[in-house]
Amino acid sequence: MVKIWIQAFRLRTLPLALACIIVGSFCAMSSHAFSLPVLVLALVTTLFLQILSNLANDYGDAQHGVDNENRLGPLRVTQKGMVSKQQMRTMIAVFVVCAIASGILLIIASFGATHVVEMLLFSLLGISAIVAAIKYTIGKKPYGYAGLGDFFVFIYFGLVGVAGTFFLHTHRFDAWILLPASAIGLLSAGVLNLNNMRDRENDTLSGKKTLVVRMGIQKATRYHASLIVLAILVSVVYTAAHCGSWWRFLFIITVPLFVRHCSIVLSPQTPSAAVFNNELKNLALSTFAFAVMFGLGQAIR
Repeated sequence: MVKIWIQAFRLRTLPLALACIIVGSFCAMSSHAFSLPVLVLALVTTLFLQILSNLANDYGDAQHGVDNENRLGPLRVTQKGMVSKQQMRTMIAVFVVCAIASGILLIIASFGATHVVEMLLFSLLGISAIVAAIKYTIGKKPYGYAGLGDFFVFIYFGLVGVAGTFFLHTHRFDAWILLPASAIGLLSAGVLNLNNMRDRENDTLSGKKTLVVRMGIQKATRYHASLIVLAILVSVVYTAAHCGSWWRFLFIITVPLFVRHCSIVLSPQTPSAAVFNNELKNLALSTFAFAVMFGLGQAIR
């Protein structure tokens, strides 16, 4: 049973979720403000939220009939009958509790008993992140089925994840942080878009109207490349504006990974779903590598 739940957690998605925490924390370190407890608890909270999202997605897609024998990608344990819907609901509740508990400890570690307004704000952000993780595919009108998944991924994996982590370390807001936050959000949206390109045929038949289904595969591939190019551009702008050392451009060494990826996605003949599925892992790992290199570049003085 443990092995089944590990499959349901979809561990290969976790490095991508950590990217926003890494970038936000290293940018804070570059601003001479860093807290190890905040870093650790932010990582743990994000892991709980990502696993919660994966479980909710497993349950929601099974509930709506999107998961079936025609679908590629990771094993969906609810659809396969490996766990019951009640068991999945129970595990979702467990990770809601874990995320709340970890989030409370994170807020206390950052603000202590002071900064009541900030504590309330981050409590509301945490609750909204839990709701967003669940409502992506669960409920009568899940936003993932209405083409809004990319937007919410950009907000929570990018703006909230990076800028929020930066604030938890520094207790201040810097408008410049929105650029690296946007970069991670755009790349994360790219991962979701690639996932939806892989599933476009099955989603169309199942009534799941993702952006890919709405715009068609040709426009979706151009949109995909635009997300990646824009992410790199805003990173260059941010780094150029804060260029205390050429080490800050360390993330450039990951650019060939994205160039290779885009060349595959934009090939004259639309790649097969199997190719998109393989590229999902490559793009997620490339994004994680980008986050690490970007962060290290900010930290090196």
